[in-house]
Amino acid sequence: MSKLKMIAGGMLALTLLAGCGQARSGQQAPPQQRTVTVLAAASLTESFDELGKRFTAEHPDVAIQFDYQGSSTLAEQIKQGRPADVFASADDKNMSEVADLVSPPQDFATNRLTIVVPPGNPAHVTSLADLADEELVVCAPQVPCGAATQQVAKAANVGLRPVSEENDVKQVLQKVVAGEADAGLVYVTDAEAAGGRVQSIDFPESSQAVNNYPIATVRDSQQAELANEFVSYVRGPAGREVLGAHGFVP
Repeated sequence: MSKLKMIAGGMLALTLLAGCGQARSGQQAPPQQRTVTVLAAASLTESFDELGKRFTAEHPDVAIQFDYQGSSTLAEQIKQGRPADVFASADDKNMSEVADLVSPPQDFATNRLTIVVPPGNPAHVTSLADLADEELVVCAPQVPCGAATQQVAKAANVGLRPVSEENDVKQVLQKVVAGEADAGLVYVTDAEAAGGRVQSIDFPESSQAVNNYPIATVRDSQQAELANEFVSYVRGPAGREVLGAHGFVP
């Protein structure tokens, strides 16, 4: 065999091998990952985590990045230009703060307050009026659960003197769980999520401050189509099922 034929044959073999390698690589390459950033009220942590898992199971090429904080904090971040795709607020007021930066919001759930105390209820709290004399922790007034606290206190004509005002409802819950307060005012959904770590005490005045939860896509979203899909998912059958299981009224 001439040297020329040997060289030509070798080049052909290399070309075929390269082609096979590209084919195998193409078959094994996973779909390109897309990320949806969802800014959500802290009280949505458990329910949205579950919805996120369900959504990504149906969309293997999608990852959802959640950030749970007080609605007022998240609204301020959006106003300052923080990149995001979806905003879910625990009240209408904070959603209205970013009305010109999001699509028209859509309601998806409601929530209300309950009293939580450490297991055994050492302070013997039985009503909202009892909280006037106890070491109470609540949400700050600008946070939806704080605004609701002020409404129920006014409705019950009870003067509350909290020892601490927190930036989101999970911080309130944690202080009660840690035994740093006799009682706290949180949403029924947070009390349910805490399980046996706290006791929950319902009170009739909670009906005077039912929080509405709106959700919207951020206008500058880089994943607008996926953001709209997630909003529809939250408001659809899966969302109603999960939210209801976590104590929300869908």
